[in-house]
Amino acid sequence: MVDIAQNLFSLRRGSILVGVAVAVIAAIVLFAYLHAYRNSVNNPNANVSVLVAKHLIEKGTPGDIIGTTGQYQVSAIPKGQLQVGALTDPATLAGRVAATDIFPSQQLTAASFVYAAPGTLSTKLVGTDRAIAVSMDATRGMAGQIAAGDRIDIFVGLNSAGIHGSQPVIKLLMSNVLVLRAPYGTGGAYTLRVPEAQAAQLAYAVDNGHLWFVARPASGAKVQLPGLVTAQTLLLGYKAVR
Repeated sequence: MVDIAQNLFSLRRGSILVGVAVAVIAAIVLFAYLHAYRNSVNNPNANVSVLVAKHLIEKGTPGDIIGTTGQYQVSAIPKGQLQVGALTDPATLAGRVAATDIFPSQQLTAASFVYAAPGTLSTKLVGTDRAIAVSMDATRGMAGQIAAGDRIDIFVGLNSAGIHGSQPVIKLLMSNVLVLRAPYGTGGAYTLRVPEAQAAQLAYAVDNGHLWFVARPASGAKVQLPGLVTAQTLLLGYKAVR
């Protein structure tokens, strides 16, 4: 019995010593890690990834556009050269606009941007994009059914002059147009995003004809590019609705 007790005691003491040894090793590893981390944090030559302008970013440029059009690049900058408020995450550009011109190779900082008011049109436009307001009645504009963010097709009805006199025609004016703003309920002014060249065409159609807004599928929409619709084509081109 004495031998058994002595053996159990020896095993227990050995386990304790092993546990102590493991704890000491863990403490040493943790100390080494914290020491290395502290040195990296305090080392002014350690590199930090920040957002840097690839070319001139003009004042007023939306942060969303800067992100989606690749106007920045991620660069490794020594910590000692890091500017105050330097941006490291492209997601922080969302909802902001450039408060001043940002020059090539300049770091993007929080001070270089201001938050845009909700619904600001400039955050939705880039390059040749233009915003144009079009007044529509409730029926032709599908008021209450077309909302901001929807995509629509626009048809125009005009009187076309010919050798046999004028006749009404209808055609597809433009497709896949983004609605930036839409009225509620009874019709009114819609704000649409179109290329600059098509803005003039749309303005002419508003002044000289009638428009119809046609809702598109949310995804997978296809365009059939219909031709001119006249009384003749309408009567001779009858097709059953599928």
